[in-house]
Amino acid sequence: MQTEPATVLPLYAEDVIGQLADLFRLMGDPTRLRIILTCLGEPISVGEIATRLDSSPSLVSHHLRLLKAARVLRSERRGKQIFYSALDEHIRCVIDDMVAHVGEPLDIEEID
Repeated sequence: MQTEPATVLPLYAEDVIGQLADLFRLMGDPTRLRIILTCLGEPISVGEIATRLDSSPSLVSHHLRLLKAARVLRSERRGKQIFYSALDEHIRCVIDDMVAHVGEPLDIEEID
């Protein structure tokens, strides 16, 4: 009986692996993940994010700075306020895929 070859994952440069690990670590913080989820819809202000998350505006601003520096979120000034949203569709897709993954049933059969 002939077996199929194992799937070979592409090799990535160490700097790419490091960047991915940093990004997942950043998004792994529950507060930052809530902020990202809040920003997936329409652009939203710091004050509104803080209100929705029942958190202080200064703490939200701190997390927003980190998320913006990591190219997860972008900012847009409107008058005196700054509004935040997902940087691009990649961020939305990653979050949507992970939400779908978490919602999958756990009874996955092992393949021998």
